[in-house]
Amino acid sequence: MATSPGGSGGGGGSLGGSSLNFPGFGFDSGLEIKTRSVEQTLLPLVSQITTLINHKDKTRRSDKTLQAIQRVGQAVNLAVGRFVTVGEAIANENWDLKEEINIACLEAKQAGETIAELTDVTSLNNAECDGQITIFTDKTGVIKAARLLLSSVTKVLLLADRIVIKQIITSRNKVLATMEQLESVGSFQEFVQIFSQFGNEMVEFAHLTGDRQNDLKDEKKKAEMAAARAVLEKCTMMLLTASKTCLRHPNCESARKNKGGVFHRMKLALEQVIEIVTDCRPNGENEISSISIYAGIKEFKMTIEALRENLYFQSKENLSTMLKFILEHTEDFTDSAYTSHEHRECILELSNQIKIELQHLVSVWMQAQSKKTKNIMEDLELAILKINQSINEFKKELHNAATLLATDLLKHHADHGILKALKITGVEGNLEALAEYACKLSEQKEQLIETCRLLRHISGTEPLEITCMHAEETFQVTGQQIISAAETLTLHPSSKIAKENLDVFCEAWESQISDMSTLLREINDVFEGKRGEKRAYLSLPKPVKNNTNLKPFKPTKLDSEEQAKIAKLGLKLRLLTSDVNCEIEKWKNQENEIVRHGQNMSSMAYSIYLFTRGEGLLKSTQDLIYQIEVFATEGLKLASVLQGFSKQLKDDDKLLLLLEINKLIPLCQQLQLTAKAPIQNKVFTKVDKCILKTRFVLTTLTQLLPVCYKLMHKCKSENDCINSLQPWMEGRWQTVTTKDNMDEKTVEAFGVRSLEHNIANLTFLENK
Repeated sequence: MATSPGGSGGGGGSLGGSSLNFPGFGFDSGLEIKTRSVEQTLLPLVSQITTLINHKDKTRRSDKTLQAIQRVGQAVNLAVGRFVTVGEAIANENWDLKEEINIACLEAKQAGETIAELTDVTSLNNAECDGQITIFTDKTGVIKAARLLLSSVTKVLLLADRIVIKQIITSRNKVLATMEQLESVGSFQEFVQIFSQFGNEMVEFAHLTGDRQNDLKDEKKKAEMAAARAVLEKCTMMLLTASKTCLRHPNCESARKNKGGVFHRMKLALEQVIEIVTDCRPNGENEISSISIYAGIKEFKMTIEALRENLYFQSKENLSTMLKFILEHTEDFTDSAYTSHEHRECILELSNQIKIELQHLVSVWMQAQSKKTKNIMEDLELAILKINQSINEFKKELHNAATLLATDLLKHHADHGILKALKITGVEGNLEALAEYACKLSEQKEQLIETCRLLRHISGTEPLEITCMHAEETFQVTGQQIISAAETLTLHPSSKIAKENLDVFCEAWESQISDMSTLLREINDVFEGKRGEKRAYLSLPKPVKNNTNLKPFKPTKLDSEEQAKIAKLGLKLRLLTSDVNCEIEKWKNQENEIVRHGQNMSSMAYSIYLFTRGEGLLKSTQDLIYQIEVFATEGLKLASVLQGFSKQLKDDDKLLLLLEINKLIPLCQQLQLTAKAPIQNKVFTKVDKCILKTRFVLTTLTQLLPVCYKLMHKCKSENDCINSLQPWMEGRWQTVTTKDNMDEKTVEAFGVRSLEHNIANLTFLENK
């Protein structure tokens, strides 16, 4: 959970470890910002206040400059007023935080009024004769007010974030309470009634946690959340069939064991979600640090290369310890029964070579410390280059060993022969054959677990490491559950529910095998430098869809003829993404919101293009439709940002931009409707329409970006000091105008979704 809000901001530093800074004065609120929505809400405020702080103190000031400064001050004050109104409404809905929120709102209001007074141009005319203080005579006062404003606004946002967390915890508690009822249920009728309630509660929990996952800044925590939610999604169906089997065969020990395993795993996943959103571990446990070989290699290389700049910052003992750590974990490869003899010999040979080269490097390094001659420094550079080359070869060999093992294993078990045999054995009631195939599945499970462990070492990023760990744990648990389910069916071969139960667990195993294939491709992409660390990893689970039966989606794939047809559409899509990327590259400020949304749309369109070729991370038509929905939403977000930008423009320029925006909005809305519409005839027809409409949106984007680029430069040159004049809360929080409609407006502005789309949907807990 975000650190509990404390006092007002104080001395130098950045904003609670985030990227927000005032380039003119120090600020450190002591509040850590962990969600993108809170950070994105504060950025425009920081920008506007920075405009005030960094204005040039000239003897002569033009009317244009004075009016610009006054407009910024007024815009800040008006936005603070709206912010405070909504903040107070939230306080009234949450009595446990009411006092803290109201105090922070009062501080924000006072600071906003102070800034408005100090930037009031009308007071300048009489300032010299009556001694009135303005921004030009009391810059320290503005800085003090700005600190107080940013600190108090941040506190309100983080307090509201605590309400979101409280909502997730409350939802988890409801799920747990219903699960306890399901565990002790004694009849089918009672079970069906309670499971229906449980399903609705799980859907609510899935939506809340899905929004939270998307909002987290930390990529590792985001991956952990995705893994926990994947467990809950898959286990919901398992819980249904395992419970029904247990009710049908109450005296069957394997059925009870099967059911108990599902409940236990779901409870652990629920607890993991709460640990992530509250950022605290039970009994004060610390988070397990990464133990992957790649992480160790990365640190080792950085330390070695730093010797070029500083010969004294590190000791030779530390370097030896770091290498020892790497080589100890390499034993996971060399000791594995599944590593080929050739790979094992090569890994050991490279390990010895690195040890020798480190000894040489240390020797040259020690000489350089005592005698800094040109020759010695050249020898040191050569030693660094040589050990780096050996480390890169070593890293490549580990990658090849792990990925080759995984590829061979996935090919070997692609037909799922053991699962099919277990199903046949169960229907035949053959206990002897069950023991044989259960043993074979256990062997396959150990192979997969070992492979996941090796893949984790070479995954290259923390999110992919988390995915490897999730896969390892899934194979471990699901393998044993399949054996229990098969045993139950073998003991009751005519039981339809026992057969259905085994099918569900086998489907979960097959799904994890498929996910492992995607994971392997992503690891290769990272190794080859095709993707950065912050890209969304589609091997991580998608949010649970809001369907009442909670039955897993059966992925639909296009046949070869259909794939050929959409490939033509996809080629045009690829050309358009190139055009968009060329336009985006022209922008110097790559952090600009217009650029960010444009890049997101281009990236998603490229994923859609890869799908048309039968490649990429979108594995089924469901993945494609989901991606297209997100693409359309991103287009509407871009339109919203552009509407805000248009308010800074003169009439002619504003009209030009609005004409382009009015082309984009209906296209995105049509695309959303097409993506969400039920399938009438064939899946291919819907896919074809969606891709075609995606192309129309992208075409409009290629026309829109050059217009924005031109107007942005024109606006900046004409009005440089107020390029962020638009109210920082405009369009984000709705104004509450009267007491009568306060509840309705507040619910609309702070709905049941988490902090998403910056702050427009900031959630509060409804106590109704």
